[in-house]
Amino acid sequence: MLTDQRKKAILEALARDGQVLAGELSARFGVSEDTVRRDLRELAAQGRVQRVHGGALPASAAIAPLAEREDMDVDAKRRVARKAASMIEPGQVVIVDGGTTSALLVQCLAPDLVATVVTHSPSIAVALAAHPAVEVVLIGGKLYKHSVVSVGAAAVEAMSHVHADLYFMGVTGVHAKAGLSTGDYEEAYVKRALAARAAETVVLACASKLNAASQYRIGDLDLAQTLIVDAAAPARLIRPIEEAGLAVVKA
Repeated sequence: MLTDQRKKAILEALARDGQVLAGELSARFGVSEDTVRRDLRELAAQGRVQRVHGGALPASAAIAPLAEREDMDVDAKRRVARKAASMIEPGQVVIVDGGTTSALLVQCLAPDLVATVVTHSPSIAVALAAHPAVEVVLIGGKLYKHSVVSVGAAAVEAMSHVHADLYFMGVTGVHAKAGLSTGDYEEAYVKRALAARAAETVVLACASKLNAASQYRIGDLDLAQTLIVDAAAPARLIRPIEEAGLAVVKA
């Protein structure tokens, strides 16, 4: 089997099964594991797979710069954002992550909503500055420019003083076995810290983030209680997540 044929078969297996193992691929293709690992390295360099110990997972497409991500899956993100906004009750303290779906979420808040939004995203805070009844708490720290959010020790320390009702988490990957992931080490740490400060964590994701993984693991799926996803997402992507125990709400 030629290299291109092996790579195509690997991608097809990832789309079907959600993961591949180098040993199984070696036996299937009749080549050495070193050859399979080389194929996986090349696919990873192209951003098409996420390598893990022993094999690979589908790579998330949601790791592009913020300006590019703003134009991706806009309608699906808006539906997810609208459903998330409807979950907020008057008087609640809500943590809102950075990201493009979160930016749409705050646009969906009712103008008469009385609540407190805690965020480590300067752009989310600015978007809420004109809201007449939402109090905004902005968490500072080192600015991670890719996602325009605060990260680092100062941000984590500030979060330790928050007790929130809800945390709306943005991710780049939701995978039944690999869990929740993102593209930056410090951002993953901050997301874990935020989840620990909320009574309920709600993950916001469009279909492109399902059955996918990024370089840095935030935690297992049970770090969250709910996943909001666009209703148009294929059932084959949603089913493994539900079977893993995460409640899925379709928007």
